[in-house]
Amino acid sequence: MTQFNTMNEAVKVGSSAVLDSAHIGDIRGAFGTIKLGDHSARTSWKQRWQTLLAILGPGLIVMVGDNDAGAFGTYTQAGQNYGTSLLWTLLLLVPVLYVNQEMVLRLGAVTGVGHARLIFERFGKFWGAFSVIDLFLLNALTIVTEFIGISLGLDYLGVSRIWGVGIAAVIIIGAASTGDFRRFERFSLFLVFASLLLIPIVIMVHPAPTQIAHDFLVPQMPKDSKLSEVMLLIIGIVGTTVAPWQLFFQQSYVIDKRITPQFIKYQKADLWIGIVMVVVGAVAMIAFAAQTFGGQPEFGNFTDALGIANGLEKYYGRVPGVFFAIALIDASIIGALAVSLSTAYAIGDTLAVKHSLHRKPSDAKAFYAVYIGLIIVAAALVLTPGTPLGLLTNLVQTLAGVLLPSATVFLLLLCNDKAVLGPWANSKRLNWFTAAIIAVLVMLSVILTAAVLFPDISDAYILGVLIGGTVIGAVLAFAVKLYERKQGVQAIEDNLPAMTQAERDNWRMPAMETLAPARLSLSSRMWMLVLRGYLVIAAGLLIVKLIVLAVAS
Repeated sequence: MTQFNTMNEAVKVGSSAVLDSAHIGDIRGAFGTIKLGDHSARTSWKQRWQTLLAILGPGLIVMVGDNDAGAFGTYTQAGQNYGTSLLWTLLLLVPVLYVNQEMVLRLGAVTGVGHARLIFERFGKFWGAFSVIDLFLLNALTIVTEFIGISLGLDYLGVSRIWGVGIAAVIIIGAASTGDFRRFERFSLFLVFASLLLIPIVIMVHPAPTQIAHDFLVPQMPKDSKLSEVMLLIIGIVGTTVAPWQLFFQQSYVIDKRITPQFIKYQKADLWIGIVMVVVGAVAMIAFAAQTFGGQPEFGNFTDALGIANGLEKYYGRVPGVFFAIALIDASIIGALAVSLSTAYAIGDTLAVKHSLHRKPSDAKAFYAVYIGLIIVAAALVLTPGTPLGLLTNLVQTLAGVLLPSATVFLLLLCNDKAVLGPWANSKRLNWFTAAIIAVLVMLSVILTAAVLFPDISDAYILGVLIGGTVIGAVLAFAVKLYERKQGVQAIEDNLPAMTQAERDNWRMPAMETLAPARLSLSSRMWMLVLRGYLVIAAGLLIVKLIVLAVAS
C-alpha cells in the first residue's frame, strides 16, 4: 500500500496511525478554521495570515505555559540574588527550545501518534513504561507547584486560600471539559496574552535598558559569587525553561488540533512567537527583580514569589505588586492546564483510549479522569496542613533536571527513524546539534544530582565535570564513529523515492503495526546503554535527596 495517501485516503483505507477518530477533521483554532482536505496554495499575504491565525495555539501555549510558577520563582531568584548578570543564559536557551519543540511538532503532524506511544512501539515496553511513569510522577509534582504559585498570589491579594484555590481548580477543570476544542484554545490564549502583565511592571520599575541589553548578549558570571551556587541556579533555569512535559504536550496538542504536515511551516511560526513571549517574560522578571532589590537589604536573600510581590510594593507601590500577583496566578493556571493535559494525553495515547478535547467527559472517561484527578489531588495537597510544599518544589527541580536528558535522547532517536518520519526525518546537521545539547544536559544533570549528596560541592568539582565530561563525550563519540567506519557500518537509510513538495506535505506515518521494527546503530545503542546506567544512578541520588529533605523538615 502506498505511503503517499492524503489524509482522506488514509482514513478510507484504514492505513492511518491516528488512534482517536476525533483527531481527524477540520482544524478549528481559536482564530480561524481550515477544512479537512484543504490543500490549496496560500499565495497572498491575506491567505497566509488567515492560515497562521487558524494554526496559532500549540507553540504559544506550550512556551508561555513554561513560564509557570516554578519559572517565576527561578527567574526572580536569579534577579534578586545576582542582578541581571545571568540574562545571557536565556539567549543560549533559545536554540535549545526551538530545536526540541520543532522536532515534537514535526512528530505530531507527521505521525498522528503521541510521544509516549511512539516510545512504546519503537523501543519496547521497558522504555515506554518508564517514559509514562516518570512523566506522570514529575507532572503530578509540577501541578502541585502550580497550585503553590496560585496560593502565593492569593495570599498577596488577601484572598482566602481555600476559596481561591478551589475556584482555580474548578476553572482549570471546566476549561478543558466542554468538549469544544476551540473554546479551550480561546480560553488558553486569553491567559497567554494576559501574561503580558509583566511588561507594565518593567515600565513601572524601569531598570536600565542598556544594562539589560549588555547582560543579555554578553556571557558573564556574577562577581563575588560561588561558582557551585551559580551553576545550580543556571541548571534550575535550564530545568524550568526546557521541561519534559513540553515535549509530550505539544506533540499531542498538535495531533488533537488536527494539524497535518502541509501546515508545519505555520506551526514553526507559532512556535517562534511563543519563544519570543517566553524569553520576554523571563527577561522582564529577572530585570525588575534585579532593579527592585539591587542595593537593598533583601539583595541575595531570595525567599519566594510572595517575597518578590512584597518587595515590589515596598519599593515601587501597590500596583506593580498586584500586577505580579495576578501574573503569577495566570501563569500557574496556564501551567496546570498544560501539564495536566500532557499527562492525560500520554496515558490516553498509550492505552489507545479516546483522548481528545473535541470529546466531552462522558465520551472520553479515562482521559478526563486522569486530567481531573490530577487537578483535585494537587489542589487538595496544597490546602492540606502539614504538606511539605518546600520538599515537593525541590523535588520538581531535581526530577526535571534528571529526566530531561532521557526525554531528549528518545526525541532524537525518533526523529531519525525513517519508518516514522520518512522524508521529514532529521538532517545530519540537526543531529549533531541535538547530540551536543544532550551532552550538555547530561553534564548539567550530573552536577545537579551530585549536589544532592554533596551540598558543599566545590568549584573545582564543577569545572572538572564540565571539562572532563566534554572530553570524555567527544572521545567516545569519535571512537564509535571510527569503529563504525572501519566495520563498514553505514547510517541506516530507508530508500524513499524522490517526492514533490505536495507528496511530502501529504506523507503521513502508516499504521504502527505495518512498520518494520526499529533499527538502532551502534552509536544509538551506546546512547541507550549510557542512559540506562545514568538513570539508575540518578534515581538513587533522588531517593537520597527525598530522605534527607524529609528528615530535615
